[in-house]
Amino acid sequence: MKFFYSIFFFVIAFFACFSQTDERVLNLDETDSLYREDQFYFGFHINLLHNLPEGINQSGLSGGIMGGFIRDMPINKRRNWAIGLGLGVSANTYGSNLFIGKNESGEGVFQILDRDEVEYSTNRFSTYIAEVPVQLRWRTSTPTKSSFYRIYAGFTFGYLYHFRSRFEGNESTLKYSSLSELNRIRTGLHLSFGSNFVNFHIQYNFNTLFDAQIADTNTNLDFQIFKFGFIFYML
Repeated sequence: MKFFYSIFFFVIAFFACFSQTDERVLNLDETDSLYREDQFYFGFHINLLHNLPEGINQSGLSGGIMGGFIRDMPINKRRNWAIGLGLGVSANTYGSNLFIGKNESGEGVFQILDRDEVEYSTNRFSTYIAEVPVQLRWRTSTPTKSSFYRIYAGFTFGYLYHFRSRFEGNESTLKYSSLSELNRIRTGLHLSFGSNFVNFHIQYNFNTLFDAQIADTNTNLDFQIFKFGFIFYML
């Protein structure tokens, strides 16, 4: 977590200093006053569960996709600095040995699966989130330059509007789509950087996904989610 914060604030400070020199040597024509950049985005990423309680392990490929629109609002004459405010969605899936179900009274049940005791082929859960990214944006673009460097950093606010868990064993398939233990409000930091078509994206969520405890041990499920992958911008 501290390492992520260090990278996040270091790159902002570096490009802030770098851009001050660039801005003094560029004269823009009045016809360029409306140009904007990178307002549509699409990406895919790998999901890592951080700070997992002892005994829980990820398995298989845990990943996700995201997409949306970010309004680009330049804040200086050169228009290489901007504020971004957007709306998007993300879909994520996670594989692990953490069983998520319900008891007879409808309360959530969270239990660690031991393959020596329980045989299963699938044990996954998925989240679908409406997201509002807020960004500080820096790039080397001009109205006539389509190849440029960029770095965008900011916060992501989200609402988890749909959840689904799926367990497939030798004798049964269990599916659940509603849990009262979900923390539906999602918050985190994100950072995108790169050039041209290739851009890297990382995101770290502040709050935990579940407000719950593991059955038998009463250990809190206070893990966080770290995402890294690629993001692509258009228009």
